[in-house]
Order: sequence, then C-alpha cells, then structure tokens
Amino acid sequence: MNKKIHIREAKQEDMHAVLQLIHELAVFEKEPNAVDITENTLIEAALGSSPSIFCFVAEVDALIVGTAIAYFRFSTWKGKTVHLEDLIVTQSMRGKGIGESLYNKVLHFAEGQGAKRVEWVVLDWNKGAIDFYKKSGATILKDWNLVQMDEIELKAYLNKK
Repeated sequence: MNKKIHIREAKQEDMHAVLQLIHELAVFEKEPNAVDITENTLIEAALGSSPSIFCFVAEVDALIVGTAIAYFRFSTWKGKTVHLEDLIVTQSMRGKGIGESLYNKVLHFAEGQGAKRVEWVVLDWNKGAIDFYKKSGATILKDWNLVQMDEIELKAYLNKK
C-alpha cells in the first residue's frame, strides 16, 4: 500500500466511525444484531472520568479504516495483563498492513504499561486471523473454553438465589 497508515488514540469525534467498525465486525462474525452499545457508551468508556478501555484508530488519508479496543485485566498468576477486545479493519482495507499496525500499537502499549501478557479470542473459523497470530508468535490455546453469561442469564441465575 502506498498510502501512509497513521495509528493514534481515539478522540470523541472518532467514536461514530469506531461504532460503524464494530457493527461491521458483528456482521463479519455472523451476529449482525448483537451490538447494543452507542457512541456515548464508547465515549464514556474510553474518554470519560474513569476510562475502562483504551481505543486506537487507524487512519488512511484522514479516514478511519480500523480500530483496536483493549483494556487491562489482572491475572492471579502473572499480574497486570491487557485484553485485546477487538481489532477491526474495514473490509475494503484488509490486507494492506493496517491490522498489523494496530496490533503492533496495542502490543507496544501493553509492554509500555508493564503488562505481563496480552490475550484475546479469535473465532475458530477465522483462518486469516489465526494464521496472522500464529505467524506473530502468539500461542493459540485449544484447551480453554470461553465462558460467558449474558444479562438475561445473569438475572435469571441471580433471581434463583
């Protein structure tokens, strides 16, 4: 790609584009109706008085074409870690080094913050992403299962107690 990729921290005015990318990811992951958050949710989470995420955007020709959203976690074995929640590049710009630039930004950020590990999940059918992560030296864990309890399941469980 001849055009320069610029990676930076997201600003309030970027959150509309970030939310669009999140919706695009939901479609790619075959969950088009799963996104419940709003721009205001993102603004508060990333830029509010007590931020819970950090968000980077990738720009090409001043157009936001990708984002990486992550947050700190704590491992009882390792200490401070970073969870990469999403790394998204708009479909028309994939394969141009944008995802790798965002990935590198998150890894450099994590190292700079003293994180002992960076972790994320990848769908088992997303071969392109899996191959990229393996090539970068990441370990794909096959013996751990992701467990979730959504809001409805949480309320149902707690109502039984």
